[in-house]
Amino acid sequence: MKRKRYAVVVTTYGEVEAVTVRNLWPNSRRILKVVTRQIVKIPTAMIYFIADYRSTKHYIDWKLNRYRSSLLTINRAQKTSLADALAESGSDFFLKAEVNVFEAYYFVPPYLDDMLQQLQQEYDGVVVVPMIPVESAFSCGVACQMVIDLYGDSSFSKVRVMSKLWKEDRLHRIYIEYLFSQLSTAVRLHQKGKIGLVLVIHGTLVKNRAGNPPKLFTGLDETVAFFEVMKRKIMADPENIFTDVRQGCINHSNGGEWTADTIERALEEFKREGYEGVVMFPYGFFADNSETEYDSWKKLAATEFAVSQYVRCINDSPAFGRWLAGRVLDELQTLYNLQDAFESLEHNQ
Repeated sequence: MKRKRYAVVVTTYGEVEAVTVRNLWPNSRRILKVVTRQIVKIPTAMIYFIADYRSTKHYIDWKLNRYRSSLLTINRAQKTSLADALAESGSDFFLKAEVNVFEAYYFVPPYLDDMLQQLQQEYDGVVVVPMIPVESAFSCGVACQMVIDLYGDSSFSKVRVMSKLWKEDRLHRIYIEYLFSQLSTAVRLHQKGKIGLVLVIHGTLVKNRAGNPPKLFTGLDETVAFFEVMKRKIMADPENIFTDVRQGCINHSNGGEWTADTIERALEEFKREGYEGVVMFPYGFFADNSETEYDSWKKLAATEFAVSQYVRCINDSPAFGRWLAGRVLDELQTLYNLQDAFESLEHNQ
């Protein structure tokens, strides 16, 4: 029997690497067209004006502070780590199928929609791996829409978009082991007072401008549930040093009312309640980006706690790579079994 060919696409938002206005313009325009217009109606002409304004603002800010996004570098490392872990898994799946791993992005080249169109012609099936643990219309939903637009009715039997990763017990354990392994000596040995933990995640809309729940899927319930399970497990862990754990949401300013438990609120509450130290960990992202390693880190750096630490995202942690490979293999096997069942039905008709 002929071996099937499958593609695995590791994807995320994507940020420009070389900080130039020329690179930032198309990036901002795509963000507005794909995401922002889901929550705010923007005339086409205004997209260019707003995108150009945002691009110029980011250019000045990042240049003045000498910031360069590491998101694409990390995503490439994650892709390599995943490919290596798949190759080293020893799975019998590779006796019946060839698997190749690619990278693609929503907002910078190589674009996910272009990549999917190319892979549709060359592979029997595709597994899309959005590198964000909590899905919503703004995150993993972007990948789902691109799949539907391209594959239409055949998407069910041709593509698997991984989701609900935030619910995985094994991921929780990897997160917790990673977090405690990264704590500095200064934080571990600080015995003078309470230490707080801020778990950073992207916030979402709670109410639209009319004061009603948004019609699109925001992932609000999933965001709350993810925090609650992580807080419970961290506080119950034998290595725990934290007096309390609080959610720190990154919000936008447009579209209506966003999640109230912000980074600023968490830090202010810890300060007001006399905490000596704070640790920040962006658990809502698999890879560091401008919102975590730049914006969020700056908020922490501006505080005046006796001790503080920013723990980087899980990024290309080997344990994370091995776990992700196992999940991808599950998706590949599911897709293979589904296609095999369809082919058997067609053969028997």
